[in-house]
Amino acid sequence: MSDLRKSFKTLRAHALGYPETREDLPWGESAIKVRGKTFIFMRCGGGSLGLSVKLSDHHEFALEYPFTSPTAYGLGKSGWVSARFEGKAKPPLDVLTAWIDESYRNVAPKKLVMALQKKETAATPSQPSPADRDGHRARRPRTREARPVPKAARRKSPRRKQPA
Repeated sequence: MSDLRKSFKTLRAHALGYPETREDLPWGESAIKVRGKTFIFMRCGGGSLGLSVKLSDHHEFALEYPFTSPTAYGLGKSGWVSARFEGKAKPPLDVLTAWIDESYRNVAPKKLVMALQKKETAATPSQPSPADRDGHRARRPRTREARPVPKAARRKSPRRKQPA
């Protein structure tokens, strides 16, 4: 199996690992979608590997690589970047997986992205801050996060009695 085919399988498995993703095969390409919206197009065959992702934060930076170009059909104007590798080229999998991650987060509904962030935060053990290691607890910064209020704690407006 060629290096490009292995890279394709690795990137495809990474993309399909995100919540609520599925693969369609239009035009002989692998289009991986989240809730019906494509976040990566991939193709491997004829000695080449190509993929297109939607980038917002790293769009300009990504276009500086020699293997990238704005995606055709006007998609490049919307932040889509295409990468192409041929022959014995070794795709930088760490860079491409980071782009796939950004593309998923750009296309996926906000609820899925928030759930993914919570899952990642829970899976990553937090490192103690220098203050914690010295025996002093650091003060947590206040956040303005919206938290659901339990039904029992919600204040109900009093009903006015109608005059008889």
